[in-house]
Amino acid sequence: MRENQEAKRERAAKVYSILIKEYPDAACSLDHGNAFELLVATILAAQCTDERVNMVTPALFGKYPDPAALSGADELTLQNMIASTGFFRNKAKSLLGMSKALVERYGGEVPEDMDALTSLPGVGRKTANVIRGNCFEKPAIIVDTHCIRLSQRLGFTKNSDPDKIETDLMKTVPEENRTMWSHLMVFHGRSVCNARKPACLICRISSLCPYPGKGK
Repeated sequence: MRENQEAKRERAAKVYSILIKEYPDAACSLDHGNAFELLVATILAAQCTDERVNMVTPALFGKYPDPAALSGADELTLQNMIASTGFFRNKAKSLLGMSKALVERYGGEVPEDMDALTSLPGVGRKTANVIRGNCFEKPAIIVDTHCIRLSQRLGFTKNSDPDKIETDLMKTVPEENRTMWSHLMVFHGRSVCNARKPACLICRISSLCPYPGKGK
């Protein structure tokens, strides 16, 4: 039987209530002290683990503590500093472009508006939602690889396009829970519902999940 939207919201609320008890300390895994540092770290985290990014950013923030400093960085030096995060040439260009745009358009401050954020080089909706949810307390569905996988397995979306998944989840998860929901998806995705072999037999939300591969 097909599940209507109200039933999905009720099931999502039950999933949330279980996972928030399972992971009470769920939070952003990228080390940062302000919105600018989180913006840099999130750009570096593309196709890279948070752990690796956290190894790189202390020296990076020490040398370039603000948008003005980073905007004047030598591109080759910047590439060398972030090389271990992968795709370092593209990331260096994005970091330089982003920091220059912050200085020129926003007085060196990170904006909280979605359109303003996504106008910055290297910043899409996912990155913008990371900033809005963690630094400005805005409701934010952060559609990363864990969110995509778990949302599909839980039956909250049939889409693979991140923007459509975000829209589906905005219909399902109440505003006040959206940022924490995103963190819970990451924590549960890493510890239980992993990509290759989800541990369905020990999953606390297994009874609420229609994933056909459960128990295999």
